[in-house]
Amino acid sequence: MKHPFKFKFLITLSHSQMYDREVKRLLWYLFAGSRGGENRIRIIDLIKEQPHNINQLAEALGVDYKAVQHHIGVLEKNNMVIKVGEKYGVLYFVSNYLEANIGAFNEIRAAINKKGNLIRSGKK
Repeated sequence: MKHPFKFKFLITLSHSQMYDREVKRLLWYLFAGSRGGENRIRIIDLIKEQPHNINQLAEALGVDYKAVQHHIGVLEKNNMVIKVGEKYGVLYFVSNYLEANIGAFNEIRAAINKKGNLIRSGKK
């Protein structure tokens, strides 16, 4: 007699593996496969330490305010960061989605660094 749960377990496992591939595909695209990936990694690194607003990020990174605003928009659109507050009081935090997949983020960040695309800290 076959166990009906075996088939359901295989479907769940397959779905989970597909999800992991989708997360990694998105992270590779955002941080290695498109222009600005290095700055996006640097932004995530800063926000992981503590919440920042766009002006603080621009100053810490030594990057134009509009460039940081663009990168934050890309990260927010792809559910990597969330904003809390309104207008000039907006602070950016790492999203629950990224926190749940931080291992994949760290793995991709390490692979990028290993390939020689070293991420600059922004600190001089």
